[in-house]
Amino acid sequence: MKHDKLAAVILAAGKGTRMKSALPKVLHAVAGKPMVTFPVDVARKLGCHPTVLVVGHGAEAVKDELAGSAASFALQAEQLGTGHALLCAREALRDFSGTLLLLCGDVPLLREETLERLITEHRTNQAAVTVLTAELADPFGYGRILREGDQVLGIVEEKDASREQKAIREINTGIYAFEAPFVFEALAGVDCDNAQREYYLTDVLAAARTAGRRVGAAVLEDADEAMGINDRVQLARASAVMRRRINEGLMRTGVTFIDPDQSYIEPQVEVGPDTVIYPGVCLGGDTRIGSGCLIESQVTIRDCRLADNVHIKPGSVLEGSQIGAETAIGPMAHLRPGTVLAGHNKIGNFVETKKAHIGFGSKASHLTYIGDAELGTNVNVGCGTITCNYDGVNKHKTVIEDDVFVGSDTQFVAPVRIGRNSLIGAGSTITKDVPPDALALSRSQQKVVEGWRLRHDPKCKKKD
Repeated sequence: MKHDKLAAVILAAGKGTRMKSALPKVLHAVAGKPMVTFPVDVARKLGCHPTVLVVGHGAEAVKDELAGSAASFALQAEQLGTGHALLCAREALRDFSGTLLLLCGDVPLLREETLERLITEHRTNQAAVTVLTAELADPFGYGRILREGDQVLGIVEEKDASREQKAIREINTGIYAFEAPFVFEALAGVDCDNAQREYYLTDVLAAARTAGRRVGAAVLEDADEAMGINDRVQLARASAVMRRRINEGLMRTGVTFIDPDQSYIEPQVEVGPDTVIYPGVCLGGDTRIGSGCLIESQVTIRDCRLADNVHIKPGSVLEGSQIGAETAIGPMAHLRPGTVLAGHNKIGNFVETKKAHIGFGSKASHLTYIGDAELGTNVNVGCGTITCNYDGVNKHKTVIEDDVFVGSDTQFVAPVRIGRNSLIGAGSTITKDVPPDALALSRSQQKVVEGWRLRHDPKCKKKD
């Protein structure tokens, strides 16, 4: 649901020292996507305008990743706390008046419906600040929510908390709804008199209460949504939660997983009903899989389109390919980008294709390379066939017309065209065009010298 007078600021400036990585923390992938893209996507779905990312460490890399996302950027050159980070976005929001969502680039699991509830409670209560909270069995490291009944009095950070306050299990998720421009006016009076010597965003709550404004809280039903990522262990945990969500969502639409905990599906992948997915399958990128497909173990598919009733056998890899209906691929086949199969095809074990358009009903059953090629309908490509498409400088095309039978161990030295209904004899090297309805052979004459082995190899003795 899109909301009026709603903006978002996403904090994405931290270095992420505990990640032990040259890559900015927010660019590490959760279920195949950089974690920062998740809050950006949810802000777009909610209708936030503008959406401002506060960047710092690795700013250019973050900007490059989000180019085209319609988000704008504000630079936090020196990391002086969350309050300072939000102030860095003030200029980008100088003309905005309304509800401002404060999201975090390292908190990727928040659902759209959760933020919908936060916005609704914030506006219904006419609050100046509403904080999203959660209850944790182990709240160590999080700011604690201080309450008096239903009233939120403030938030105390771990390093500033007393022993009694550290026993509180309700924590600050770091996600807020503020009213703007009030939040920026309140931040102007915040100081850094705390253990971290940083400007805390949480001090805005005290400023709101001093100003007689309402401070509210919305409690998360699923604490996993508030999971922040600071190291590789948390990254793996968040990815597991995201994969479970994705797989459960697909199962509810009619997809069968033999073992959903061992299937790795990225968020944007679409799978049709009655498709069966075996363990170890990885589906990623812009992939769409039709209905009634069978994807067996250890298959990787990225940026592909599969029509209905396609069977992908174990160990196969498909990239940037389009697969027509009723096709069988593998085991151990490799379809590289630019492969288009019209349907009712068979691409067998250890067959590799690249920039190959293969017509309806055509097949290459085993141990074959088809690259920069166009095959018509009902072509049968024998074992060990190679399209020799590269001369060391340029790529050349092989065209094989309808109903051609290609014998085993054939090499097509492109550019070459094979006419319809022709037959290529096994063991041939074809360097010239073949007319329709022809037999093409290119073999050296076989020579047999009887008794040669016995005369020339002393280890071989003639048996009596």
